[in-house]
Parts: sequence; C-alpha cells; structure tokens
Amino acid sequence: MTVVIAARDAAAHIRECVTSVVGWASEVLVVENDSRDDTVALARAAGATVFTNPFRTIGAQRNAAIERATQPWIFVLDADERCTPELAAEIRTTVASPARDAYRVRRRNFFLRREIRHGGWEKDRPVRLFRASLRYDERPVHEHVVTKGAVGTLGAPMLHYTYDTLAQYFEKFDRYSRWWAEQQHARGRHTSAAAVLVKPPARFVSMYLLRGGFRDGPHGLVLAVLAALSVAAKYARLWALDERR
Repeated sequence: MTVVIAARDAAAHIRECVTSVVGWASEVLVVENDSRDDTVALARAAGATVFTNPFRTIGAQRNAAIERATQPWIFVLDADERCTPELAAEIRTTVASPARDAYRVRRRNFFLRREIRHGGWEKDRPVRLFRASLRYDERPVHEHVVTKGAVGTLGAPMLHYTYDTLAQYFEKFDRYSRWWAEQQHARGRHTSAAAVLVKPPARFVSMYLLRGGFRDGPHGLVLAVLAALSVAAKYARLWALDERR
C-alpha cells in the first residue's frame, strides 16, 4: 500500500496525518510545493518520503506521487485528514481480496474543530482507495479519480479537519472561487447577474433547512452562510469574466 499526501504549508497537520498511516502502509509519499513552514521536515521526521513538484492542480500533484508509487494500491489523504485504526484494518482486508478497482471512503468532517453531521457534509464519500493504474483528472476544482466500472464503498471513516480558523477558510475561499470561475469560463459556461442574486440564498436554504444544517447549531448556521457566500463569489467572478469578454 502506498499512501499519497499532497501538502503545502501544512505544518499544523502533517505530522498527525503521516503518523496515522506510517505504521501499516508500505510507503508514504508526500508531494509538496513551495512550503514556507516546517512541512517537509515534519513529514520526514514522521516517516514519509517527501519530494517537491511544481504546482499546477491538486490532481496533478497526486498523479506525480502515484507515478512514483511502488505498491499496487493507492490510498490518498489530504494533510488535514487522518486515517482511523478501523479504516486501516478495513483497507488491509479489502486490498487482500478486492472486489473493485476503486473505493469510496466516508469522511467525518470537522469545522472549527466541531464535527458537522448534517447539511450534506454527512454524505461526503470521495474515492480515495484505488489501484495504482488509475489517475486523477487535472481540473483545478473538484478533481476526481477517473474510474472504470463500479466503485465500492468502505464502511470505516477517516477524519477531516477542514478549517481550524476562519482565516484558513477565507484564504481557500479566494483561490477556489477564482479557479472555479476560470474553469467554468474555459468550458464555455456563462451566467448572469441574476444568478448572483438567486443562487446564494438557494444554497443557504438547501444546506441549512432542507438538509438539516440547523441541527449542527451555530456551526451549522455559520457554515451555511459561508457556503452561500462562496456561491456568490463563484458566480460573480464567472459573470465578470463574461462581461470582460
């Protein structure tokens, strides 16, 4: 088993991330770019092999690490994720007698250190375990593993500490809303100023009311508001690109 972790300026998380897999994985590969903190030193000290690769997209970073893998199966983590002991045991059992070429893994997501159990976050199951012959697409936003055939789902979860502070959220908010708009614009998608008015409140209602985000208390409310702001930023930027053209 090769574990692949893409990281940049991840000193707050990388040690715990690597430690959660280094005891049972055959190799742990950390691909980083332009880290200005102790990410590289901490990852190596925890037992990972670290290499630097120029950043294009997160999918391209992961693919660069997969190319270096020596094992037939890949398990992907982000630096702010942790593999639980239950998941590690299930992974070992699964790859010993696989029924599929790829598997989804359930994520328990935390926002400001509070687990979010509603609002749609409870359905988060990205493909993270797959044969080393598969690759990610390299789109800037919402990258995914290009699979063939049916995809399985593991039962045990991993832990995902999305944002420890709101500063982290807004830093990513800026990058991802810009990348999303540029990606959609390159595909020929267009929008109107009316979408900037309509889509954000629709996202809030869906997340907070229809999907039960209110059950997560103040954290659920703040998260739904931030999600609506994110939608507004994405569509405003796409509209601006249309106007500029």
